Amino acid sequence: MGETPAGEIRAASAPGRWVILTTVLGSSMALLDSTVINVALPRIGKDLGTDLAALQWTVNAYMLTLAGLILLGGALGDRYGRRRVFVVGVIWFATASLLCGIAPNAAVLIGARALQGVGGALLTPGSLALIQASFHPDDRARAVGLWSGFGGVGAAVGPFVGGWLVDGPGWRWVFLINVPVAAVCAPVALRHVPESRDPQAHGRFDVLGAVFGALALALVTYALIEAPGRGASAAVIGAAVGGVLLGVAFVQLERRRAHPMLPPSVFESRQFTAVNIVTLCVYAALGGYFFLSAILLQVVAGYSALGAGTALLPTTVLMLLFSATSGELAQRIGPRIPLTVGPLLAATGMLLMLRIGPGDASVSGYVQHVLPAVAVIGLGLVTLVAPLTATVLASVDTARAGLASGINNAAARAAGLIAVAALPLLAGMGPEAYRDAGEFAAAFKRAMPMCAGLMVLGSVIAWVTVRTPPVVRKGKARPECTVHCNVAAPPLEPVRDENGEPGRT
Repeated sequence: MGETPAGEIRAASAPGRWVILTTVLGSSMALLDSTVINVALPRIGKDLGTDLAALQWTVNAYMLTLAGLILLGGALGDRYGRRRVFVVGVIWFATASLLCGIAPNAAVLIGARALQGVGGALLTPGSLALIQASFHPDDRARAVGLWSGFGGVGAAVGPFVGGWLVDGPGWRWVFLINVPVAAVCAPVALRHVPESRDPQAHGRFDVLGAVFGALALALVTYALIEAPGRGASAAVIGAAVGGVLLGVAFVQLERRRAHPMLPPSVFESRQFTAVNIVTLCVYAALGGYFFLSAILLQVVAGYSALGAGTALLPTTVLMLLFSATSGELAQRIGPRIPLTVGPLLAATGMLLMLRIGPGDASVSGYVQHVLPAVAVIGLGLVTLVAPLTATVLASVDTARAGLASGINNAAARAAGLIAVAALPLLAGMGPEAYRDAGEFAAAFKRAMPMCAGLMVLGSVIAWVTVRTPPVVRKGKARPECTVHCNVAAPPLEPVRDENGEPGRT
């Protein structure tokens, strides 16, 4: 291990570069799998002979365990060592990826994807935590900027890499490529990244809360995915009722535990609660959009896997180039306008997706129909993602910023999970819809207005509930990043009134 202790590493030093490399490699594994899996779905379905429900589970098995365990993963790192838990997560993720790559059938693939989510829950919160704990306070903003910048480049090349792998060596290499990445990441972390812990971490882990939360999500997801094929069967109704009851039990449990995974007190901030409701709306819409659009481009428009991934690339490029500028603008004018306008732009782009049809894999079809839609969606995400992250962090005390980021991350994952499960049911997609261009196109035209409606709902909630607190900067800005953001804005410290609420203008 390097000689420089945690909290003293400088960004320009050799130890600093090793830490950046390690965290970028680790987070990129989880990021790339989440960005390329949708492109691979039609080929997976064809090769394994699965129906639409199995493809939904291929996406949701990962999201389910990740959303249910990510807060617990962060707590484990604080207690037992962030580097240790990060390395365990990297090895776990790579092992599960190997199982995905050699899966002989859909059932094994889905189980391995669930195991991947467990690994992601261990390494995802540890990636940024290692940077915050390892670098000198004066260099943390720069280090996080380097981490998020390189992560943005990884997100940008993801569609190329994923599409090339699917069309070339095959979809299994989308997962197998994680094995050599982990073989580099884990030894570098053990050799060059200093260990760090939270000396104030105490109390028992809320394992029961994590189990209740994950099971509630699993049962509701099962009911939504299986309903099109099984109808109102006893299994579907029982799962739905059981999921709701477990969700209620989870809320009651968290209220009573001394050290809950999801402390109810954090929701005493009305701003924090409101922004997380906006997050649920926005990321539910995005989850449904990304799941369905990659299939639409291949099944209906006629793109290859590489072509579909490349076609969606402008969204990522716009976020990479302009998210930092958007965050700075939100600092000047406040989050209310960006969080209102951004979802409206994204909703407009989703409605423009309805113009895509057969033959749009041509250059003229792309320029006329695909590019305007993905560009407008990208502008919407540029406008809203960085301010959303910054507002979440500014809505709570600085000491709870990590918890706030984790809750927002989990909310976004859970929203995407439910959307992928529910949209095919609501849009009337049959089990074989993704094999029939006409049937899928018709269902897509019913689904996209629902996604756009969720975006509009998020916009309205933001306009009504989000307020701009007077801002006081405390030392160096410390940018943070949660789900799907490539370059985030520095969080702002709100002035609070006598009730502990952010001040209102």
